[in-house]
Amino acid sequence: METQQELDYNRIAAAIDFLRLNYKSQPSLDDAAAHINLSPFHFQRMFKDWAGVTPKQFLQYISLEHAKSLLKDKSATLLDAAFETGLSGTGRLHDLFMKIEGMTPGEYKNGGEHLHINYSFAESPFGKLLIASTIKGICYMAFADEDEETAFAQLFKLFPKARFHNFLDTIQQNALYIFTQDWSKLPEIKLHLKGTPFQLKVWETLLTVPMGGLTSYNGLANKINSPTASRAVGSAVGDNPVAFLIPCHRVIRSTGEIGQYHWGSNRKSAMIGWESSRVIGA
Repeated sequence: METQQELDYNRIAAAIDFLRLNYKSQPSLDDAAAHINLSPFHFQRMFKDWAGVTPKQFLQYISLEHAKSLLKDKSATLLDAAFETGLSGTGRLHDLFMKIEGMTPGEYKNGGEHLHINYSFAESPFGKLLIASTIKGICYMAFADEDEETAFAQLFKLFPKARFHNFLDTIQQNALYIFTQDWSKLPEIKLHLKGTPFQLKVWETLLTVPMGGLTSYNGLANKINSPTASRAVGSAVGDNPVAFLIPCHRVIRSTGEIGQYHWGSNRKSAMIGWESSRVIGA
């Protein structure tokens, strides 16, 4: 059974999809509310509670024009530098600082035979999450869109010989604070990830894309000094094992279009707009 937060997010996602598909006709608040079977008053209130801005303002943040302007923003390199040193990028927002530690061959040899992994399910503004951690950091985070058993099966497939414990530990709690706390007060989050050297390099570079910012696959390839590796970069982005914390949702097409996302284009749009509303409104 859906929780109230899941129900609200699904309604918001349906509204975002409606607004995106009908943007050129500039649908009214009444039109969007009717699409998800709510009164205009309740829809406006629900949307502002979720995003902090009106549906019209939110749509501006996920528009093609806004995306293009972010891709062309030359000041992004300054934000990247500030982010990499753990400093506030704009004076309005202290972005979350995360550090990736790659697993050693022995740590995931034979399906993670010697790994002890804690896991739990949690609510987020974008739906239910499965989050998992080792003693060194977060090793997995994914959306549980079907049911908890199916979601856990995907985690188990990555580490079939690990020892799993259904337990919400401090490492997971600190990571989940990103959705509810003042980002300037968040502790450093460590990620303990299984990946090739190339994948780890791509994921580390993704962490330099500032909250509220966007990059393209070509831009990401250039940042890792592999300008001809856009396709390989795209594959590494798609293989990201930690949803949201490693912000693959901030990678869009060079044309400014949102593009595809492992967890659905509506959710990607929701993440981009949700982050923009907090950066601009901070």
